[in-house]
Amino acid sequence: MKNTSVVVTGAARDFGRTLAIRFASLGAEVFLSARSLKAAEATRDEILALGHTKVHAFACDVSDPESVRAFAEQVGRVTDRVDILLNNGAGWLDGFDLETVTDEEIMATVASAGIGTVLMTKHFLPLLRSSQRPDIVNIVSLVASGRSDSSSASPAFYAAKGAQANFADIMSQRLRPQGVRVISLYPPDFRNVDPLGPEWDGADRGPGTGLTARSLLDCILFAVGQPRDCFIRTFGFEPVPDGGGQPDGA
Repeated sequence: MKNTSVVVTGAARDFGRTLAIRFASLGAEVFLSARSLKAAEATRDEILALGHTKVHAFACDVSDPESVRAFAEQVGRVTDRVDILLNNGAGWLDGFDLETVTDEEIMATVASAGIGTVLMTKHFLPLLRSSQRPDIVNIVSLVASGRSDSSSASPAFYAAKGAQANFADIMSQRLRPQGVRVISLYPPDFRNVDPLGPEWDGADRGPGTGLTARSLLDCILFAVGQPRDCFIRTFGFEPVPDGGGQPDGA
């Protein structure tokens, strides 16, 4: 990942934080966003403490067009290109019954994953087109595959991830002729082991255990590391019954 510019949304916690720390550790220059600048700076400071200096923190609400435009403009003042856009930021919403969540929670959830992915892709495309190796990576969810109702997520989360998946699918077709790959991952609930803790290297990744963040990261690195004649559009994952893990997309 040396000499690679990487944008990560939702970088303050969970898998977004993991992505930011691991890509920085591999030598990438990382541009982190979170709804709160303070939260993004907390992840930035963790990376700086590891000795990686090419890291920048920004505030960005991915469901707000003005906020996304400002984020893209700020990144463009620092770098002339973005090589990898990681659309990770999305709000998790629990609640098996639709009536148990508020209208405001539904709007925020659908906007974060659905609208957020559209806006981020639109406003970062100019910087991606300036790259020799542009990749857009979307962290979607198994719930968007239509193959599982095993998640405790609200139906609104299903709707949000379905919108994200459909957008990613059409953009993978329309951007491919321009040399931009769109890669989407559909993980089940997974264990987001701490990238700075001993469990990162020591977590059980055997066949009877749930998917780990490290295995998910390995898939991303494999896909973006392929030569440009190799286009992996999707990664589908089979859940392990009672394998445990955090809600995917959280």
